[in-house]
Amino acid sequence: MTPQLKQHHLDLLNKYGLLDHQSVCEVQQFKSGETIFSQGVEYKYIMIVVSGKAKVCTSAPSGKDLVLAYYLSSGLIGDVELMSNTTYATASVITLSPFEVIIVPFQDDQDSIFKNLTFMTTLAKGLSENLINSSHNYTSNALYSGEQRLCTYILQGSYKNYFFDNLTDMAATIGISYRHLLRLLNKLCDDGILKREKRKFQITDMEQLKYRSSEAEYFKTNY
Repeated sequence: MTPQLKQHHLDLLNKYGLLDHQSVCEVQQFKSGETIFSQGVEYKYIMIVVSGKAKVCTSAPSGKDLVLAYYLSSGLIGDVELMSNTTYATASVITLSPFEVIIVPFQDDQDSIFKNLTFMTTLAKGLSENLINSSHNYTSNALYSGEQRLCTYILQGSYKNYFFDNLTDMAATIGISYRHLLRLLNKLCDDGILKREKRKFQITDMEQLKYRSSEAEYFKTNY
């Protein structure tokens, strides 16, 4: 059974100037680890993130690995496809926690959504933020050690002090071997920064995790 729109859903639609679309919207919920959609599938709607955390990935040239583009816990999914008038998903979206979205279908480039100044302004801001974050991730891969990149990856992908992800994808994104990733994770556990719990990790020392990340200087300045 599809959950009904509640007041907090309507508040989000209002934030994006989309209250007039509520009759065609629906709420959808996903479990942790689910693929919301895969790169290349047909795609003709916008998703507004209500709660949870997910990662947006693109396929590596080999076609075997997913490389992280950015994380999201708010904002829009499908904004790139909408603005580029693309009918297929340009990336894959995989949940890292229980995840809820509002699905807003659109017809074509004549849809009233394109004439909505509030929506288009908010969408443009989100695209700009994603571009900045992606550029920062690229710089981090070039300048920082494997441990620093791993700690940053965990910080960005954590949800309520827990971290869950596919280790093969992690290694590909960070740019280290799977074996080296396991060594680094074991070291963080031995140092009391992480605690392994089946298929996920609990962050037990957030301050040390920040200190060892490529974001250390940022946290010193801002926290």
